[in-house]
Amino acid sequence: MGIGDAFGKLGDINKLRQQAMQMQKNLSGQVITVEENGVYIEISGDQRILKLSIQGMENPVLNDVLNKAIRKSQELAAKELMNVSGGQM
Repeated sequence: MGIGDAFGKLGDINKLRQQAMQMQKNLSGQVITVEENGVYIEISGDQRILKLSIQGMENPVLNDVLNKAIRKSQELAAKELMNVSGGQM
């Protein structure tokens, strides 16, 4: 693999990273709402809990803990993706 190939791959990776960042920005602006059996939840497209209530009662601490768990699962998934892709993400 020549130096031109390496720079080309870096450009491709940069392009993919920019596309992923744009996609995440687009997703963060979207809100999904589900209400069922006394549970109401609003979650952003980038998987952040915005509002959670159970039978009309809210608990901000629960939101924070859920968001922390989601973030950790996303980090784990990203790490696995890096392993599978050979660190080329």
